[in-house]
Amino acid sequence: MNSPVDIAFDCLPLRAVGRLDVPLDASPAYQSRFEKLKTALETYGPQRVYFLYNAHCIFRFANSEIDGMVRFSFEGVVRTDASDSLADRVDLDVQLSSETCGGLPAEVQAWLEQRVRQAVAVEFGRFIAAGRLADRTREIGQLEQLSDFDDFAGMHL
Repeated sequence: MNSPVDIAFDCLPLRAVGRLDVPLDASPAYQSRFEKLKTALETYGPQRVYFLYNAHCIFRFANSEIDGMVRFSFEGVVRTDASDSLADRVDLDVQLSSETCGGLPAEVQAWLEQRVRQAVAVEFGRFIAAGRLADRTREIGQLEQLSDFDDFAGMHL
């Protein structure tokens, strides 16, 4: 057990989103994600805005990998400050995925959902500081360059 809070996510800079049409054969989950991307672009614009997906936050309240664990999944937007170095706004759809605490009162669940948003803001700052945001942006840029050469349709990035 490494940490009492475990956060993981995939990050897509909205400035890297080129096309806004959903493929005809897209799964319902992909269609839903794409609609959230479109809404994020309309709401925040493409600059200094990042879409987090395939994401989870796990809180551990006991010295156990199994007991006393609450897992949330989330998806949504992080907007950074003008220097693009700190999370300025976190707008996430947070869902309880599982728990091994014997049930959560609604007030506790709501409180923990807010803690997820705060924890993601802190973790995103670490993500930036570690250079991982710059690495991810560079990777996406390289994929775009490859697509320019081969008429590559991409992987729905």
